[in-house]
Parts: sequence; C-alpha cells; structure tokens
Amino acid sequence: KKRQVESHNRADQAVFQSEKQLKEFGDKLSADNKSKFEAATSRVKQALESNNTDEIASSSEALNQLWQQASAEMYQQAQAGPSTDTSQSGGNGASATEEDVVDAEFEEVK
Repeated sequence: KKRQVESHNRADQAVFQSEKQLKEFGDKLSADNKSKFEAATSRVKQALESNNTDEIASSSEALNQLWQQASAEMYQQAQAGPSTDTSQSGGNGASATEEDVVDAEFEEVK
C-alpha cells in the first residue's frame, strides 16, 4: 500500500511539474517535443485514474526521461547560442574567452 501511495504522489507531482514547465519552457521546445510531453502527461493522468501502480511508475518514469532529454537539448542550445551571438557581434570574430582581460586598480581624481 505504501508503494502505491508513494508512486501515486510522485506521478502526481511529475504531472504538475510537467504542466508548469511546458508553460514556462514551451516556446523553447519543438512542436514534436511539445506533443510528446502532452501525450506522456496524458498517459500519466490516465494511469493515476486507473490506480494501476505499475502503469503509474512506468508512465511517470517515461515522462521524467523526456524531460531529461529536453533539458539537455535546451542546455546545449543555450550554450551554443551566446557564443554564436558573441562572435557575430564582435566584429573580428573573437569570442569573449579569446580576448585579453586585464584587471587594474584605479584612482579617481577630482
């Protein structure tokens, strides 16, 4: 009984987080990924209604794996995005990591 309740709670939490993240990051996901998340979320909801512990566990695990993959994709896009923008706006093609940065102390004279 404890396993069933814990599985139900985790799945319910996964559905809540998934819906919240879809609203927050939906514009960063492709239409294909978005539809996959909606289908997986729907599958978890159906499993919760049926109270089938095994189906709840497997469907919520599948939903979590989808989010892990999407998170990795969004992270890679975020890493690729700024470096591309920096080299385009830099004029000379040098990224911020290639520039020489000098720390210096200064005194303001009035």
